[in-house]
Amino acid sequence: MEEIKKLVETIVKAIQEKKGSRIVVADMSMIDGAICKYFVICQGNSPTQVEAITDSVEEYARINAGERPVKVVGLENAQWVAMDYVDVMVHIFLPDVREYYNLENLWQDAPQTAIADLD
Repeated sequence: MEEIKKLVETIVKAIQEKKGSRIVVADMSMIDGAICKYFVICQGNSPTQVEAITDSVEEYARINAGERPVKVVGLENAQWVAMDYVDVMVHIFLPDVREYYNLENLWQDAPQTAIADLD
């Protein structure tokens, strides 16, 4: 479990490096039937920033946690990118798309930790 938490911390740092905002970590480990142990949800202000955050997460996870995503989808239009690290799913949204899908509310049974934006 410590390796998974290290991966989550690494992902959060990678998002912050590219000024991703409104980061939320949802602990799914106690939810029966959940597809992973953690969701990391954030947003970028443009498709370019969403792509930059995605690249940063991939690089940080590979270098600092020795992990590569099993699958990355959504880069074609970069409105919602999902990165699958098996035990951790990363969701990088544009603000309006994030609001529309509202994953935090969908998984409201999971304890959620909001990470303060860096200035």
